[in-house]
Amino acid sequence: MLKNIFKQIIPFICYASFASADINVYTHRHYESDKVLFKSFTKLTGIKVNIIKGSADQLTQRLQSEGKNSPADILLTVDAGRLTRAKNLGLLQPIKSDKLIQNVPENMRDSENYWFGITVRARVIVYAKDRIKSTELSTYEDLANPKWKGRIVIRSSNNIYNQSLMASLINVNGTENALKWARAVRNNMARKPRGNDRDQARAVASGIADLAVMNTYYLGLLENSSDKADREVAKKLKVFFPNQNDRGTHINISGGAVTSSSKNKKEAIKFLEFLTEKENQKIFCNSNYEYPLDYKRTTDETLMKWGKFKAEDINLSILGLNNTEAVKLFDLAGWE
Repeated sequence: MLKNIFKQIIPFICYASFASADINVYTHRHYESDKVLFKSFTKLTGIKVNIIKGSADQLTQRLQSEGKNSPADILLTVDAGRLTRAKNLGLLQPIKSDKLIQNVPENMRDSENYWFGITVRARVIVYAKDRIKSTELSTYEDLANPKWKGRIVIRSSNNIYNQSLMASLINVNGTENALKWARAVRNNMARKPRGNDRDQARAVASGIADLAVMNTYYLGLLENSSDKADREVAKKLKVFFPNQNDRGTHINISGGAVTSSSKNKKEAIKFLEFLTEKENQKIFCNSNYEYPLDYKRTTDETLMKWGKFKAEDINLSILGLNNTEAVKLFDLAGWE
């Protein structure tokens, strides 16, 4: 059904000027699910959604340079660390919304309500099912074990997903142990970090490594790709959720916030509320294979196939608070 909806989508335009009744969304997200939901929101409310795309850093810099004159009403980006950074830079404003409080779990929103999660991502171990048994796997910490030497692939240290994983490890194990872990994992890599998460999956499928650390939704995109080669990669891999016998698997969010410059705050809040409604959450699952905020109750076939899991129960603001230290430790560890 989604494919038929996608065919009807008219590409969004970045307008040079904006009508006051519109909301202007600065977004780092680039998924078909978003286009469907934005169009549905406009149809339901009459509020037009203008899209301005860019990388997370580009959008943050743009908000800073535009200041109070920025036309932006909403910032959408991935990773709680980035949202916390935007808050600390004074680019966001607090939101008062009973719906958002109800729809978004406490640990997936800012403690002062400056930002709210929209989708959930689990960063897991993906392994070659013909070479690794699930009983050989256990925790993120175990990836430092010498038995994995030359068998791991993972992205570079400048990737925000890895920085947030490291921030989580700092929170749990302390700085000294987190540094030891990073050094050991770096020594266990099958190659220097390169590419995105899907590239790590391809490396495992081709035999370059036996396991990868990656976000689940990338595997979902491979499994459901129109490219047969991608589907063949996914067939060779399985998902393992680390740390199920203790704190749980590391998760992160894709989230949104109302900018401090917003001229349409009421409409902007309504937009965020719409994205977090349960029925709309299903669109994120069905087309982009992200977990809904209520991840334990997902009914999506692809997500259910990976199995249920326990997630680490920390307020995700911690990922932003520990980000600077995480980057520092990666540098000390020689993790490119």
